[in-house]
Amino acid sequence: MVALGIAASRLAGLGRETVASRLLGNTAAGDAFAVAMRIPNMLQNLLGEGVLSASFVPTYSRLLDESAHKHGDRTDPGRVAGAVAAVLMTVVGLSVALIVTLARPITFVLAPGLTADRFDLAVSLVRITALGTGFAVLSAWCLGVLNSHRRFFVAYAAPVLWNAVQVGALIVAWILAFDLDGVARALAWGVAGGGLAQLLVQLPLTLRLARGLQLRWMRGHAGLHEIRRRFGPAVLGRGVVQVSAYVDLMLASLLATGAMAALYRGQILYMLPVSLFAMSVAAAELPEMSRQADDPVALAARYRSAMRKVAFWMLMAAALYLAAGDLVVGLLFQGGVFGPADTVLVWFVVGAYALGLPASGLSRVLQNVCYAKGDTSGPARIATVRVVVAAAIGMAVMFPLDRVVVGPDGLLSTTGALGLAWALPEAERALGDAVRLGAVGLALGSAVGAWTEIVLLARRLRAEDTVRSALGAPMTAAAVAFAATAALKLLIGGWPLLLSAPIAAAFAVGVYTVVAYRRGVAEAHLLLQPARRIIWPRRNQSG
Repeated sequence: MVALGIAASRLAGLGRETVASRLLGNTAAGDAFAVAMRIPNMLQNLLGEGVLSASFVPTYSRLLDESAHKHGDRTDPGRVAGAVAAVLMTVVGLSVALIVTLARPITFVLAPGLTADRFDLAVSLVRITALGTGFAVLSAWCLGVLNSHRRFFVAYAAPVLWNAVQVGALIVAWILAFDLDGVARALAWGVAGGGLAQLLVQLPLTLRLARGLQLRWMRGHAGLHEIRRRFGPAVLGRGVVQVSAYVDLMLASLLATGAMAALYRGQILYMLPVSLFAMSVAAAELPEMSRQADDPVALAARYRSAMRKVAFWMLMAAALYLAAGDLVVGLLFQGGVFGPADTVLVWFVVGAYALGLPASGLSRVLQNVCYAKGDTSGPARIATVRVVVAAAIGMAVMFPLDRVVVGPDGLLSTTGALGLAWALPEAERALGDAVRLGAVGLALGSAVGAWTEIVLLARRLRAEDTVRSALGAPMTAAAVAFAATAALKLLIGGWPLLLSAPIAAAFAVGVYTVVAYRRGVAEAHLLLQPARRIIWPRRNQSG
């Protein structure tokens, strides 16, 4: 149910970006909107799903079990949930007011390389999107309550409305023939309105499940004390990750025009398999692992199974993005102001991110194992190391790569030396129909940081053998699928994207699944069984 909900929301997000890319593209207005989405999202990432999963969900799930099986007070969990909601509403309200008031200096500090035209537009967009982000944080609280009650679909499908409102705003902007700045403002208002819609669709079921809910502060409750104890390290861990995101934003503002927009779209495709497969498995398992935290054998069995599933899907996505990412990006985004050179840039960004996909997916599972065991400080310290590694690698390669140019025909050329370099002069950052590859350096840094994190998490949990086992056989299947799909592209390279992209994607998935099956990967049956029902329906019925 988590996967279905996330699939619906991510497909809606792809639909939104398919429209937005054609109206905004990798332009100065697109860069400004990317900044506006990143800055207020600090609230959602610091106070939203990740932190609540680490602090609120394990405690609330345990209280629900106690009230159901140990004849506890059935309204006690609701009172705790209400107290957490009251704190969140207070903190979020003050934070949104602060962002709106100080939008100009905040934007300057976090994106100092913006040119004057991009900066003024970004400031106005930040003020608008901050409103919607406040609603998104409260939506994450609803998600925590619903997950603990094992009601997964509504919470994870709610972002469909968020995306739908944005698409509606873009359609209005297109009908009224807004300029690029006007399109960006319309999309920002869509973000704000969509955040409210996302919250409202979850509230009725949340209020019905959380018995005894009262929006007021409480003191002296053991459950709240446990949440506060977990909350601080969890916020620190998410804060470290946010530092990484804003370091990327700050550095990307020093790159050629379009770098921030390319990173934004690359991250959308990168997060699709992470959200659909890794986060869905990890989110569904967290309440159960929290209930089994005192049984090491049962806990180990759960997270080993989860890691095998996540590794299977992550390696499949990585092979597809590396081999045929240009076809996928072209099909989804190319058109209007988004040209062939933009497609190559976003493909390279997605490919660099894809190198870290398996590590990012498995990290979600191991982080939740730590959270289930009450360990929030360990993942926070490890996240700090990840940020330092990612920033160091990104800074080392981004400026040299910003001297590599991709033209409309896809050919590469260089301007200046590729050795140690600093930011290009402002006059050289805009190349008309050509783009530069500096954003790829930041994505490479992120991939190296992801592998660093999974190594350290595995050591902390003594799960190195489990990680190697989960990656072993699917890694071979991914290598074969990559080579076979790259060869297929030589045959279908001149075909229309509407035809070549689905063929390449289906071929990559098919080769990967068959090789994984032959290598003894049990998770391959997740794809083979539905295929058998379609190909041999009568045989399955008789069997």
